[in-house]
Amino acid sequence: MKTVNENNTLTIFPKGRIDSNNAAQTENEIMSALDSAKAENVAVDAKDLEYISSAGLRVLMKLRKAIKKPLPMVNVSRDIYEILDTTGFTELFDVKKALRELSVEGCEVIGAGSYGSVYRVADDTIVKVYNVGSPELIERERLMSQRAFVNGLPTAIPFDVVRVGDKLGVVYELLDAKTVSQHITAHPEKMEEYVRKAVSELKRFHSIEIEDELFEDKKKPFYELIDNISAYLTDEEKDIVIKYLDSVPDRNTFCHGDYNFKNVMMKDGEILLIDVGDVGIGHPVFDLSGLVLAYRIFAKSGQAFDRIFGYLGIDPALADGVMDTIVSEYFDTSDHDEIERYIKMMMPMAMFSKAYHGIRRYPDMNDKQTVTPIVDRLVKKELIEAIKSSPKMDF
Repeated sequence: MKTVNENNTLTIFPKGRIDSNNAAQTENEIMSALDSAKAENVAVDAKDLEYISSAGLRVLMKLRKAIKKPLPMVNVSRDIYEILDTTGFTELFDVKKALRELSVEGCEVIGAGSYGSVYRVADDTIVKVYNVGSPELIERERLMSQRAFVNGLPTAIPFDVVRVGDKLGVVYELLDAKTVSQHITAHPEKMEEYVRKAVSELKRFHSIEIEDELFEDKKKPFYELIDNISAYLTDEEKDIVIKYLDSVPDRNTFCHGDYNFKNVMMKDGEILLIDVGDVGIGHPVFDLSGLVLAYRIFAKSGQAFDRIFGYLGIDPALADGVMDTIVSEYFDTSDHDEIERYIKMMMPMAMFSKAYHGIRRYPDMNDKQTVTPIVDRLVKKELIEAIKSSPKMDF
């Protein structure tokens, strides 16, 4: 039996079958490896384990008693997991199923962003493939989707974490729907209809109160950002930024976190959310400012057409109309000056989001040569100037 002793962890790789014919020999090999390794931690990698009988389970139980701590079991096949679950061993061991392999070669890309891409793998199935992320973080997004659904949000139903090449993904059940951006691109003459439906639903979502500790306060990462860059700000600059964030009313209502219309599906006029990794609770400004960041700031950033289209999923020439319609629907106004006032009101939080995403790419806050110009541009110039010129938030 193969064993590996690295980083103070002995990993045991059982292979084939463990039953009454070889259970005693398997036990001797495992206990011998345990005595020799003197490792603090032990884990079982079951990727090559094909079957285990009650005799084999007793071997694992003896190992569990010998190490006197939880026994992790990873890469457990569905058949082995069913045996462990039926016998109650999933309650005794920390069992992780093996990830199913999935190919997205030739599949339609229905959305792409900094965190990953979404592919349609069948008429009723999509997979979100992550550029980066640990299995724990990806499992958290899967759980967030479930929690959002339970709390009354129309989310796509996640049912599996898979491996796509060297990346990880989450598979969602999804009826044959298209993103709002795809609908707008296919029928630009109906842009206002699609946007008003999506924004009307967003406004409804913002009335849903959430009592769930998994949903983080949307203010939290922004306070953390201020703390991380405090060495680069004067006391006056820090005071301006903190006072602005303090002025945003506290709410325990739903916030999506990235309500870009490329992340919002529509089928027969019904809205469905496919990206809930950033959901939390807070004031609606956190969602609305994200739309300002996308359809007003990024759309006018001077980036290449392909880059803007890839991010928004629509022709940048439509962005102004989309933004005006968003504000018109949400705040029930058709007055152009009033629409611009609301956009200007949300601009500081849009700049806050831009600063947050721009600075978080540089984890070493002590690298002054790199961080200083980023903070000067994103915080001292854009954010603080937006705060100073913004009307008081009144919604």
